[in-house]
Amino acid sequence: MLRWSLIFLVVALVAALFGFTGIAAGAASIAKILFFVFLVLFVVALIAGSSLVKRK
Repeated sequence: MLRWSLIFLVVALVAALFGFTGIAAGAASIAKILFFVFLVLFVVALIAGSSLVKRK
């Protein structure tokens, strides 16, 4: 998921470079959403992993 976030970030930067502001804004917002979803899933995985370690 982090890979997709970076891909959309690159698409947004290239679109902004060529002047496609609407596409750049859309790609940047998708990249931001995917990045925050990745962060939430990462934190959930850390918490779940640490609780499994404590049980053993």
